[in-house]
Amino acid sequence: MIVETEEDLERLKDIGRICAIAVKTMAEALEPGITTRELDQIGRKVLEDSGARSAPELCYQFPGATCISVNEEVAHGIPGDRVIRAGDLVNIDVSGEKLGYFGDTGSSFIVPPAKPKLDRLLRDGKRALWVGLNQVRTGRPLADIGNAIGAFAKKNRYTLITNLASHGVGRSLHEEPTELSTWPDPDETRIMEEGLVFTIEPFLSLGGMWAEDGDDPWTLYSEPNAPTVQFEHTIVVTKNGPVVLTLAE
Repeated sequence: MIVETEEDLERLKDIGRICAIAVKTMAEALEPGITTRELDQIGRKVLEDSGARSAPELCYQFPGATCISVNEEVAHGIPGDRVIRAGDLVNIDVSGEKLGYFGDTGSSFIVPPAKPKLDRLLRDGKRALWVGLNQVRTGRPLADIGNAIGAFAKKNRYTLITNLASHGVGRSLHEEPTELSTWPDPDETRIMEEGLVFTIEPFLSLGGMWAEDGDDPWTLYSEPNAPTVQFEHTIVVTKNGPVVLTLAE
């Protein structure tokens, strides 16, 4: 999607803010003993109270309003009876639709107490996202994003999951430009256009290289098995840098 009007921008900001508030509200409820289904119900209520709908349900008939991935699960975890425990690494990914516009955001969290290496992984996962965001500007190569995140990961001795890419979003949950690498990709030759809408969502890991299918049609696991975090924003490209749409305030 290319943002063409002020209405486009305001509606994208609206659904982006709703998704961000859902993640924030779910994170505040994250504590030992809560199930992923109960967390999902909290996210659903935020969406529905704001006049929005779950994008995974709407677009893909996903069995939940949000994706909640715990420990060995990297992405697309199905909400259910799993009980959150102290020390768990939890990723909350919320995407929604309102008035024909889509937003997508996610963050990873640790339920205290946290091991130092996981605290560092969380901190650096956020840093990796902002390293990517800082490359965004009209006329620059899209490859700059993956190159910068890849250099950050290598310098700090992390790996990146290299089959879970960022993507265009706006009028649908996944649209052009598709498969935006958050790792160095020599085949990426596209240029960022003014007003282009897409996500940046690196999966930073302590050894994982790939996301593999599990026993259900949705949940993905790292290969090799290793703690992995994801932080995601939806942005609009401008000549002055990115406009981040998925902010809670």
